This record gives sequence, C-alpha cells and structure tokens, in this order.
Amino acid sequence: MTDSPARKATEEVFLDAAERLLIDVGYARISTRRLGEEAGANHGLIHYYFGSMEQLFVRVLERYTERLIARQRSMYAAPVPFIEKWRAAMRYLDEDRDSGYQKIWYELQALAWNQPELRERVARVRRQWADVLADAFTQAAEEYGIDTGRFPGKAIAVLVGTFNEGIMLERLSGLTEGHAELLAMIDRWLVSLEVASAGRDEANGSALP
Repeated sequence: MTDSPARKATEEVFLDAAERLLIDVGYARISTRRLGEEAGANHGLIHYYFGSMEQLFVRVLERYTERLIARQRSMYAAPVPFIEKWRAAMRYLDEDRDSGYQKIWYELQALAWNQPELRERVARVRRQWADVLADAFTQAAEEYGIDTGRFPGKAIAVLVGTFNEGIMLERLSGLTEGHAELLAMIDRWLVSLEVASAGRDEANGSALP
C-alpha cells in the first residue's frame, strides 16, 4: 500500500515529537499516550504506522542521521585544507551535543543492546558514519603523503570514530578534563602535516622543467 500524503505528514509529526521527547526525557519515560499528546495526534496510530515505539525511536535516529551525514559529506567535499575540515568536524561535535543528537544516539544504542532486531539498524547507522570517515581520512592520508598501507583509511576511521564516541560520551556525562589539550595536540600535528605537504608541493613545483 502506497503511503498517502496525509499518512506521511502524520508520521513526520510523530517522529518530530519523539525526537523532542528523546532529547528531553529519554526513551524509558515515553509512553504511547505521552507521545500522542506531544504530537497532537491519535496515539493509537503509532503501532499501526511504525509497528512499535522502539521501531519509531530507531526511525528517529535514522532520520536525524541522514541529515547529519549529508552535512558531513558536504563539509568533507569542500575545496579547503583538511585541517579546516577537521576543525569544522570538532565544532559539529559541540553542535550535535547541543542539538540533542548525541543523546538520542546513546539512548538508542542502549535500547538496542538487548533487542537484536533493533541492534542491526542501529549498527547500520554507525556504519554510515564509518563510511564517511573512511572516505575522508583515506583522502587526507593521501594528501599528507601518509603510507596508507601502514595506516589504512578504514583503520584511521575506526580510530577517529572511537575517539569521537569517547569525547561525546564524556561530555554528555559532564566530563571535559583533558579534552582541550587533546584537541590542541591533534591540531598541532595536523598543522605539521599541512606544512610538510605544502613543502613537498613547492619542491615538486620547483623541480618541473
């Protein structure tokens, strides 16, 4: 059955309401009745449209991630030095915490740990982020002259993804000790790579006949 425009509009209303509540109170405190009240729609439609509250929550994460993945791909595709992209990505970590995305991400991970039918969908979201990072860091490694045989882009992406998750989780828990120093250290290292890369480009240019 093809979804009607009215049904799609109602689904979006439920998703918007669930997104707000996941940020404000967490999934454990969201009942179908409370969600219906927040959405201003008949709560009986939730199971009819989504199958379950848990399926609706995962769809919230998927929808939110789609927006952010598009943002990240656009940012990494910009014709600017990689260090500027890295700095933008670190600013996005702050923005995504303030917007509530990171809280939804961890809420849904916890929800899915004991529900295999949800765990794969949440894992698929994580793989979307990993794919973006793998593409970006493979390109950056090549630009910086890093041996991608020793340091594969996918391996760097896993390292950075784990780094990001650690930063996110600690900040959500109110822990920020050492974060500024760590980011400053990485920034200095990237600056050194930029300088070395520029030096190679200049040397290669001067060697041309």
